[in-house]
Amino acid sequence: MSFEVIVMTRTAGYRHDSIPDGIRAVRALGEEHGFAVTATEDGDTFTADRLAEVAVVMFLNTSGEVLDAAEQRAFESFIAAGGGFVGVHAAATTGYSWPFYGRLLGAAYFTDHPEVQQATLRVEDHDHPATAHLGSTWTRRDEWYNHRCGVRSTARVLLSVDETSYEGGTMGADHPHAWCVEIAGGRSFYTAGGHTAEAYDEPDFQAHLLGGIRWAAG
Repeated sequence: MSFEVIVMTRTAGYRHDSIPDGIRAVRALGEEHGFAVTATEDGDTFTADRLAEVAVVMFLNTSGEVLDAAEQRAFESFIAAGGGFVGVHAAATTGYSWPFYGRLLGAAYFTDHPEVQQATLRVEDHDHPATAHLGSTWTRRDEWYNHRCGVRSTARVLLSVDETSYEGGTMGADHPHAWCVEIAGGRSFYTAGGHTAEAYDEPDFQAHLLGGIRWAAG
């Protein structure tokens, strides 16, 4: 395998039923595209020695405070050494009291969401592997997070939500949905998609995840 991805799915708050579907999808991507996948809910995985063996850490629908202080320090050192991070959906409901993690998210923590429904995304960047396969817009069904703030001043926005295409958006014309940032020596990619089990069977969403993983891996 060319590199390894650790998929962390620990939850200390709301737990998504779609977590097993997400793990299955990432494992299938790894098998097809040549990277190893280790799924865990064990914070003991987050040691300097173990993280030195991997290229990417994914938080897949994590929630709450999922790492203790020593595990957080190991993760921060992993990023500083050039490691990659991928956050999926409820990763934005994680680590509210962890300043470093907030910087990885561009401070755009989750605030609330309306009911699951169809909406249209604007593709803002076709030069990123997570969005290169898409057209100018992308219409799909998911749970559309409202975030604490925008990220345009601190991150590279890849997708934004067209709030005129659904009910319940609160961020207005600049509603980020997926973005990336190079920070502290490493790379961070986040997508707010991935609430439903069905999302992980969508070819376009699978390609979106794959592009984020590849970019984070460098």
